[in-house]
Amino acid sequence: MIRAQVLICGGTGCTSSGSNDIQHAFKEHIEANGLSEEVKIVQTGCFGLCALGPVVIIYPDGTFYSRVTTDDVKEIVEEHLLKGRVVERLVYNDTGSEEVVGNVSLEDTAFYKSQNRVVLRNCGVIDPENIEEYIAMDGYAALGKVLTEMTPEDVIKVVTDSGLRGRGGGGFPTGRKWALCAPNKAPQKYVVCNADEGDPGAFMDRSVLEGDPHSVIEAMAIAGYAIGATQGYVYVRAEYPIAVKRLQKAIDQAREYGLLGKDIFGSGFDFDMHIRLGAGAFVCGEETALMTSIEGNRGEPRPRPPYPAVKGLYASPTVENNVETFANIPQIILRGAEWFASMGTERSKGTKVFALGGKIKHTGLVEIPMGTTLRKIIEEIGGGIPNGKKFKAAQTGGPSGGCIPASLIDVEVDYDNLTAMGCMMGSGGLIVMDEDNCMVDMAKFFLEFTVDESCGKCTPCRVGTKRLLELLNKITDGKGTIEDLDRLEELCQYIKQNSLCGLGQTAPNPVLATLKFFRDEYEAHVVDKKCPAGVCKNLLTFTIDKDKCIGCGMCAKNCPVNAITRTDYIAPNHKLASFEINGNKCIKCGACMANCKFKAISKQ
Repeated sequence: MIRAQVLICGGTGCTSSGSNDIQHAFKEHIEANGLSEEVKIVQTGCFGLCALGPVVIIYPDGTFYSRVTTDDVKEIVEEHLLKGRVVERLVYNDTGSEEVVGNVSLEDTAFYKSQNRVVLRNCGVIDPENIEEYIAMDGYAALGKVLTEMTPEDVIKVVTDSGLRGRGGGGFPTGRKWALCAPNKAPQKYVVCNADEGDPGAFMDRSVLEGDPHSVIEAMAIAGYAIGATQGYVYVRAEYPIAVKRLQKAIDQAREYGLLGKDIFGSGFDFDMHIRLGAGAFVCGEETALMTSIEGNRGEPRPRPPYPAVKGLYASPTVENNVETFANIPQIILRGAEWFASMGTERSKGTKVFALGGKIKHTGLVEIPMGTTLRKIIEEIGGGIPNGKKFKAAQTGGPSGGCIPASLIDVEVDYDNLTAMGCMMGSGGLIVMDEDNCMVDMAKFFLEFTVDESCGKCTPCRVGTKRLLELLNKITDGKGTIEDLDRLEELCQYIKQNSLCGLGQTAPNPVLATLKFFRDEYEAHVVDKKCPAGVCKNLLTFTIDKDKCIGCGMCAKNCPVNAITRTDYIAPNHKLASFEINGNKCIKCGACMANCKFKAISKQ
């Protein structure tokens, strides 16, 4: 009889930290202690607290162990599983005190208390490679309900009334998209899932596919029934091997159980689906480019109209949603439109999954109701900014989004509020920046990404983004002028208005947002020829404080270009050896500053 379960995170983050080795170590020590019949090992998807991986949770008591190593496993097995004593040194402590806190469960942490997990409800809870565990969590009950109790029109009405909007970036109402496709007659219709998650720092869809792939399969079958489609495709990037493997296994299991294929639930409804691997082109996150890629062509967007609901994949009516959007559908069907609409704000219903990254204590996945303030996300859930630094801005929506400055930290995060300030929700990447980040450099970083990822089909995006990047390089090199700021804004507006697809139309957003909220930093770069954050190398000056320098010479020894020479410095009472930096030879690498133990070198 099983009396305990050891849940080990098998998401990409923890896997890269060695969770597979930890799983093997648990199996070895459990067998060595004769506990194989009493303790079950379960490899789950992502728990969310990626910064604390590898994560291990022991049930039924729910003890949460963080940063576990293979060397810790023997102690956990012998103390906790055999003797019932919690290994307190491994228990996660988010109180900030040094006191032993005893048994702490995941639900007791500040990271989890403010979350409402709908999309992530099964991630970190079930074995994603076992369909029976998904079924035990009401899996496929929603599909059974729509096929036996509801008409396609009923399904579309429930999704429409729920207020669910697309979580892939645009925020288009999901029910409306389905309703536009349903009446269109064609020999074949399609349901497409966009799992081509390309934003830097975004890993929401990957984690859902790794931790709960059946939720997406079930939702796509429900969408197929609603619009009259019998074929589905999941377009997922090949860089997600764990997600691809688990999704394929889930599809095979669903077919074996009669939940995909012919005559599902004896209803006469047929639906099957397949995986298509993407090569990692950011533009394939745009729905028409994605469909073009599935068809075997170069991923380039198509002019709209006609929209995919009329002429999509293989010129047939098609519904396309992303992973997170689909993962909401089964719960909306089972629990009702009113339940979903009760969360969030008036125009942004439900919850949203964010990938927290950057300068924040708790990097990882969070799912919070729409309308939660940015302050709550950063300070309560995210644990605040590490090392005593000040919060400066948060980038939402990746290369297509914009930044929220510290002055607006109390903004309620939803579609309309972000759009009003020149940002966008995007797919859910949220990069936190502190006082050491340069906002001009940040805009340049995202624009470099967009230039590389532009498909080149339309001139405004292909050429315009390159000209934007040239202007930003000019500014960060110390060669910009105040007139260049006006040129930046003018070019941004042209690209937004004339690009063919969403990638080009939103590419200028990081530049426009930083110009709006941090114009003083741009002016410092072009007028004072200084980078206030000390990031842009060509605008930096390294200096040695001779009163702090003890003359050890470590700076000179580590200078790769011999730009530091010894000088004599007359102190009030004695003569000291000191050093100075030749600004003409200095390449701004920072090696001197990194090797000075006495903090005698500064940059400005």
